[in-house]
Amino acid sequence: MPTDAAPLVSIRDCRQSYPKEAASDVIILDGVDLSLKEGEIVGLLGRSGSGKSTLLRIVSGLLKPTAGDVRWRGQPITGPVRGVSMVFQSFALFPWLTVEENVALGLEAQGVPKAERARRAEEAIDLIGLGGYENAYPKEMSGGMRQRVGLARALVVHPDLLLMDEPFSALDVLTAETLRTDLIDLWMENRLPVKSVLMVTHNIEEAVLMCDRILVFSSNPGRVASELKVPFPHPRERLDPDFRQMVDDIYALMTRRPVEPRPVATPDRGLPPPAIAFHALPVVSTNIMAGLMETIEGEPYNGRADLPALATAFQMEADELLPIGEALQLLRFAEFEEGDIKLTDAGRRFVEADTDDRKAEFAAALRAHVPIIAQISQVLEERWNHRAPALRFRDELEDYMSPDYADNTMRTVISWGRYAELFSYDREADQFSLEEEEVEEG
Repeated sequence: MPTDAAPLVSIRDCRQSYPKEAASDVIILDGVDLSLKEGEIVGLLGRSGSGKSTLLRIVSGLLKPTAGDVRWRGQPITGPVRGVSMVFQSFALFPWLTVEENVALGLEAQGVPKAERARRAEEAIDLIGLGGYENAYPKEMSGGMRQRVGLARALVVHPDLLLMDEPFSALDVLTAETLRTDLIDLWMENRLPVKSVLMVTHNIEEAVLMCDRILVFSSNPGRVASELKVPFPHPRERLDPDFRQMVDDIYALMTRRPVEPRPVATPDRGLPPPAIAFHALPVVSTNIMAGLMETIEGEPYNGRADLPALATAFQMEADELLPIGEALQLLRFAEFEEGDIKLTDAGRRFVEADTDDRKAEFAAALRAHVPIIAQISQVLEERWNHRAPALRFRDELEDYMSPDYADNTMRTVISWGRYAELFSYDREADQFSLEEEEVEEG
């Protein structure tokens, strides 16, 4: 359990940004505060792109923050921290080394004698349940076994802090659950040779199942939106009503719309005109959106579905389900409400419509609620040749977001606009144009 001792890690007002040509910096993290004491498992929960993995690298000393105070046992972190180990999502094993050789790498780097390396590597391999596989190679092992090797490699140096970056996301559901359970059992039995764990996840149930505290991150830029203490003793039961309620509460937190600041009036000018703001769009296909709406409208949901139940039914994690729901909310086809998603009247009209009417409903929603698509349509209609380079709009997006987000947003713009038959896109020319029928009608 957590102690009252000084924290292992202390982070204050951490900021991480990267310069961008001809525009302001891309901000990944901003104003992040975090402290981690001995005896606790803390989870960083949030969407992809919210800076969670970046924060892990800052804690490990592999990345220097742009600003802020980051300390390890009270001392500023100036480089890789001795006493910190990391487990990665991708296993990161050397295929030409045996299990024992992979596990012993960290000890070799520390100059530990060969006999001691072999002894400690065998202990770590036995601890994580791979005794007898010391001489096997990674290619001979399943994904779950390879991740156990990665875990043994991190534990063999007896770190004070174990960092885990989505360690179960590349595994199948059953294997991931087995490994989670084994880890918690070792932790509760005081057999893990670590003092604390800091883990990144986008799986809400995983965070509630494993962690003592959860920091929920918002995105663009990444900030700690909420900090939650998990009050349940181990072992935890997923079907317990209090467990389920906490999962519901976190879904509600993660789907709550941020409050937009109101424009301020000035005595001489009154209220300023509303600015067009271009926001990053999720990469979600129209087929997926239509399928989810049809599911919510049908039995047993009848227009309103509990997000955790929906995620379980589709075997989706929050990071996969929420972008679909956010796309529907953006288009006013659905809305989030206290951990549920419910169809609006527009969403029901879409579900009940035939193919052509669905496209018309979708086109109207795009024009009304997606400013970048409305702008592209307007420019194409006003130009004499009804054509415009996509680069123009991509550059405009980069004034509001990183190049990666701008590229993803443009992919979504192209996909949604084509489905709605608002415009065509020529990949080779990287150019938008109106359909011939649209030009004739205009």
